[in-house]
Amino acid sequence: MIEYHLNGDVSLNSPTKMPDAGSFLWNKHMMIQMNCRGYATAQFMQPEPAKYAHGPNIEATTFIQPEHPYYSHHPGRFFYIKDEQNQHVFSVPYAPVKKTPDEFHFIAGKSKIRWIIAQQQLLVELTLTLPCDDVAELWQINLTDMSGKARKLSLYSYFPVGYKSWMNQSAYYDDNLNAIICESITPYQKVEHYFANQRHKDSTVLISEFAATSFETRQAQFEGEGGLNFPDGVYQTQLQRGLAKYETPTAAMQFAIELSANSQYQQHFIFAPIESAEQAIQLKQQYMGATQFKRAKAQYQDYITSGQGCIRINSPDADINQFVNHWLPRQAFYHGDVNRLSTDPQTRNYLQDAMGMAYINPQTSQQAFITAISQQYHSGAMPDGILLHEKASLKYINQIPHSDHCVWLIICLQAYLNETNDYALLSLKLPFKDSTEQVSVFEHITLAIEWLLSQRDKRGLSFIAQGDWCDPMNMVGYKGKGVSTWLSLATAYALNIWRVIALQQQEHELAAQLALVANDINHCVNQHCWDGAWYHRGITDDGVGFGVSTDTEGRIFANPQSFALLAGAADAQQKCSIYHQVKQQLATPFGLMMLAPSYTKMREDIGRVTQKYPGTAENGSVYNHAAIFYAFALLEQGDGDGAWEVISKMLPTMDEDDLLTRGQLPVFIPNYYRGAYYQQPDVAGKSSQLFNTGTVAWYYRCIIEKVLGLQGCPQGLLVKPNLPSHWQTLNATREFRGATFEVSYQQLKGQATADSHSTAAKNVTLWLNGEQLPKRIIDNIQPGAHYQLTVIIA
Repeated sequence: MIEYHLNGDVSLNSPTKMPDAGSFLWNKHMMIQMNCRGYATAQFMQPEPAKYAHGPNIEATTFIQPEHPYYSHHPGRFFYIKDEQNQHVFSVPYAPVKKTPDEFHFIAGKSKIRWIIAQQQLLVELTLTLPCDDVAELWQINLTDMSGKARKLSLYSYFPVGYKSWMNQSAYYDDNLNAIICESITPYQKVEHYFANQRHKDSTVLISEFAATSFETRQAQFEGEGGLNFPDGVYQTQLQRGLAKYETPTAAMQFAIELSANSQYQQHFIFAPIESAEQAIQLKQQYMGATQFKRAKAQYQDYITSGQGCIRINSPDADINQFVNHWLPRQAFYHGDVNRLSTDPQTRNYLQDAMGMAYINPQTSQQAFITAISQQYHSGAMPDGILLHEKASLKYINQIPHSDHCVWLIICLQAYLNETNDYALLSLKLPFKDSTEQVSVFEHITLAIEWLLSQRDKRGLSFIAQGDWCDPMNMVGYKGKGVSTWLSLATAYALNIWRVIALQQQEHELAAQLALVANDINHCVNQHCWDGAWYHRGITDDGVGFGVSTDTEGRIFANPQSFALLAGAADAQQKCSIYHQVKQQLATPFGLMMLAPSYTKMREDIGRVTQKYPGTAENGSVYNHAAIFYAFALLEQGDGDGAWEVISKMLPTMDEDDLLTRGQLPVFIPNYYRGAYYQQPDVAGKSSQLFNTGTVAWYYRCIIEKVLGLQGCPQGLLVKPNLPSHWQTLNATREFRGATFEVSYQQLKGQATADSHSTAAKNVTLWLNGEQLPKRIIDNIQPGAHYQLTVIIA
């Protein structure tokens, strides 16, 4: 059903078995997610996210939604093809006509999306790519005769534009451009919005390479009584050349094609938002035609290739090789390079995305940390969102006070320092959001720690405010008393990280203080938050612990267990209990659930997380971001097998049943798969299809630093692998601080231990360029050098 290609492409051979499967493309100004059947969700920045193709009715402005529903009139990019001799009609890629093709291939590539479809003795090849710097979709369609006879065909573009404005919308065909231009005015009522909206790209254009035989710009007249499956416009001799006058517009053009036997017809289209017709002229001049399309495609491929990352592996697991070598760095690059196409990314998201970028483009990562730290308050608090544009403001969830942002500053900066050794950054003086005073980055971090420690109750536990990492846990502490077990542990973990960095900076007194406070927090957590077999999630404003054994819903949460391991709070007996309880209550065939059982009714002392549908999002889904924390924690304990059991389930496999259940191609990690596995097993495992997730940065870090064990340190490269036991051999190429390491692993099979989570030290022997090393750290690394590293694990 799916096939891997040598260049990393992944193809799907059915439009019906996985109808929601798709892929996405982006540049610095736009993003488009294409469904295998031709439906599309796209947005661009002006500077806030906006759409240039809409549904048929007025739409709310919102962020990208998980499990996005597709319907017959959903925005899409379609072509109808009619044989004029027998009046047979089909559409590509598949919708709206939905005739079963003789052959179908949806091919997700890193820099383009393609379809190859055989139908009615025609071979149709459809390609979408993007330019690097403009907001535009670049389309190419090839029609090849396979009948051996001359053909008379009509090709119809159908790019619905949808309901654009209740104030003003219309459409017309421009003969000089060979284009349909759909105009509108963004609705407004306040005078100041008139001036703010003047440079908006309110119009949408579809430009064709060739002049249209005819056209239709009125959605209703194109459909007629036949609807999209049998549109009147297509079954007429010619489209009616209608002009949309305050009617829902569409971009339908007809092209009469005479195709000789076994010959090919090729045409190009540009679909884009524009401010004026002059912009459409510029787009046509720059991108229209075979030569221009080829050049733009190559430039965009170079842009995507620039985010190829620092690691390539050849392991016994072909699925993982495919993902790690091609798709994982691509997804991390998307997050770190364009910040999820947001002007106010959540602070925790922004910092974790910057962490992932450290392994792809350290300069971009460094600038992200500088941007974030410069928006810290003088009190040490971090804002709920980072503003990336002078006119940006905090929106949606960023208007709600959350308590955890400071911990991510420390945790994520550690990864950047590991990778780059850029400790000079700690001396850089930066301002505050609310003060012109400038202090060093090191001092900024110290202030963040002081703020974290000030936000604790008399028990020494961290206040949760209206949420921590779990956004919708908004009513645990809204009265000012509720606390978070997870944040308390995450704070202890962050203090231990900064203690090591303080020692490296010769701040011995501060390091000693941090160690004492971290130990004290761990003691407080064990005193107040250990429920006998696992750590609970927190204590409400009314003093009620939740995530406890007596809860019938939300009995256990993953995150406190993960961070208890990371913070060093759990002793050996507690660790064993955590491993057992997590596996028994949270593990599923599709990954680790965030909590269980899922809530089925509102708990007013916890909040709206309990109102989310059971098994979705934070209410007990296989929330991959939480799962990767647990994998990272297991790797820190030296448990490669336990971690790999979690990591490997984050992707669909080649098993057809698994693919059909998840409904997603293995070209990105989604933010979740449906959970509530024991409550609703019939829908468990279904992918959210949402590729915005902090998971990818941690996944990449897990692979590089913990599984392969190729982690940077001040002295050089620390080699401390945690390979799963079934990987007897492995080869990897690691780019590190300007040098290239060709690494060959050999894992000697030993006697299995009774404890699958054993942290017993592995006997690791290193050979560098044929010479055995006396230690696990490779120092004196020279930029531009190539090293041959052999790692023997006993």
